[in-house]
Amino acid sequence: MNILVIEDDPVIRRSVERGLSEIGHEVCAVGDGARGLQQALAHTPDLLILDLLLPETSGMEILRTLREKGVGCSVIVLTALGAVDERVAGLEAGADDYLVKPFAFAELLARVEAVSRRSMSRPASVLSVGEITLDLATHRGHYGDRDIDLTPTEFSILELLLRYAGQVVSRKMLCEHVWGFTWEGNTNVIEVHVNRLRRKLDQGRDESLINTVRGRGYAVWTT
Repeated sequence: MNILVIEDDPVIRRSVERGLSEIGHEVCAVGDGARGLQQALAHTPDLLILDLLLPETSGMEILRTLREKGVGCSVIVLTALGAVDERVAGLEAGADDYLVKPFAFAELLARVEAVSRRSMSRPASVLSVGEITLDLATHRGHYGDRDIDLTPTEFSILELLLRYAGQVVSRKMLCEHVWGFTWEGNTNVIEVHVNRLRRKLDQGRDESLINTVRGRGYAVWTT
């Protein structure tokens, strides 16, 4: 996998670059936000590992710019900003995952592998329910006459909901499918991503495609 690391701490930057390179990934590591954004736009990586507190251009600016320009690479935020509102802001800006420093490299690696599984290992087929279609090979979404730009995490959530259309999908199922770990009921990560997904899907529509089933999870009804 082609990975771009934007991290201004030289010790962390070299450690992450070396650790990921040693297991076979192609890694480019830069130390400031301006060069990092330029690199991400010129050569879109499969995965971006992004610090938020960067010189020149902040990580949040980078994240918003990439998503506004339709760059759909996976993004793992790696930062010292660990308050709940800061994590929510990062996820709402388009991050797929959020890891707070200090961190164990083993945990970062597990998250990288989870991103790789969900963004690169899909069968070449199309999934359609009603007006919405997902191309599992190209990761493109279409709803009625609109193209929908989805991050890898949003795509993975919507894919599971459509596969179980007409049924309730629990938060536990979503967490295991998207992130590869068991949901413990103490995180709003799922809600943040579902709300972002709703905003993209429901433009110009009176009813939401994704329904919340209180106490159980989410559902896409077929009728």
